[in-house]
Amino acid sequence: MKRIVILGGGESGVGTALLAKDKEFEVFVSDKGEIKEKYKQVLIHNEIEFEDGAHSEEKILNADIIMKSPGIPDKIPLIKEIRAKGITVVSEIEFASQYTNATLVGITGSNGKTTTATLTYHVLNQELNVGLAGNIGDSFAKQILEHDYQNYVLEVSSFQLDDIIEFKPKIAVITNITPDHLDRYEYQFENYIASKFRIAENQTKDDYLIYDGDDEVILNWLKDHPVQSTLLPFSLTKIIENGAYLDNNNIKITIDNNQIIMPTANLALEGKHNIKNAMAASTVAHLLKIRKQTIRESLENFQGVEHRLEHVLKINKVQYINDSKATNVNATYFALESMDAPTIWIVGGTDKGNDYQELFQFVNEKVKAVICLGVDNEKLMKNFGGMVDIIVETQFMSEAVKIAYKIAEAGDNVLLSPACASFDLFENYEDRGRQFKDAVRNL
Repeated sequence: MKRIVILGGGESGVGTALLAKDKEFEVFVSDKGEIKEKYKQVLIHNEIEFEDGAHSEEKILNADIIMKSPGIPDKIPLIKEIRAKGITVVSEIEFASQYTNATLVGITGSNGKTTTATLTYHVLNQELNVGLAGNIGDSFAKQILEHDYQNYVLEVSSFQLDDIIEFKPKIAVITNITPDHLDRYEYQFENYIASKFRIAENQTKDDYLIYDGDDEVILNWLKDHPVQSTLLPFSLTKIIENGAYLDNNNIKITIDNNQIIMPTANLALEGKHNIKNAMAASTVAHLLKIRKQTIRESLENFQGVEHRLEHVLKINKVQYINDSKATNVNATYFALESMDAPTIWIVGGTDKGNDYQELFQFVNEKVKAVICLGVDNEKLMKNFGGMVDIIVETQFMSEAVKIAYKIAEAGDNVLLSPACASFDLFENYEDRGRQFKDAVRNL
């Protein structure tokens, strides 16, 4: 009987444990932190051995295979020791994908992957039997065990791709690549790019890679590192023969001379970046033979993703917008780009080595006040202090919202788009977004 040790008792860890037990592995789950009560109950109910609050090496280093949660970095001593012993380390998507024959759509990128994955799922779900997993919702492993859909849309992070061996999506999507998580990649942008491109490394000529044809980072990488798969770029600026492009406010998608045309005016989501997300999602749908009418209607009635440019309330003609999911500079770039009114911007958190320069044009043009919400706001004060008349610091969401309320005038926007991780003051970006929404509703 093969022994699998699962490091991390969260959604992906517990999902993997259930699937592994079903496939007759001897299973042990180990979490250095505390496993949430709901996950403990699942493990107890299924008679799966686990520990939390520590990693017992004697119970870990005897594994045949190790599934590590994407949150655990490679540089910790335990992982180094596991690798030195030659034990295979995999991510959940690698382990789970060997137990399904479904068509896999893998979506990665620095920004837009959640929106693109959710939108793609929304379109496909109208006509196909499909699951949505990866960084989203129930774990991939658990869904294979409980549903085994014929198709999966997987939102995949670079951390999950770092530990694949044979994982191969039929359709891979790279929404864009901008510097992010560099603390996990020796601060080398190349390492992070290489990690994203692993989504295509096992693909053959019968598979497809959909990507942003305007993204210099992607284009340069493909020049030096060609892939086997059929390339289907999307672009807002150039004409694309095979793929998607913008023609007079119409999205045109061509695959093997089969074309679909959609007006952008009717898209449910606003902003240039969402035209790209729509292009990526519709290219996937077009490949999987979804009817053109279904694709058009789905793009028109899509509700969007929580914490991503989510319109919360209008109070005294001021629009409050929750973009807590913007955990890097590039995501905030898209948010500020789409603002069409004077904006009070709430920013800050755990900085991952941010360079704020690309935001300067928008801050000069659109932002009337900056509210810094973090434990350490020194870098923000230095970058933006000279650009706006009002810049203040706080460490409480309720206070940040009250200050914004005082400054705002009719017709303004109040935008939470932090450009940073949330872990200094909040549990995660969802917690940060919900606190913002609660504070706005309490005004």
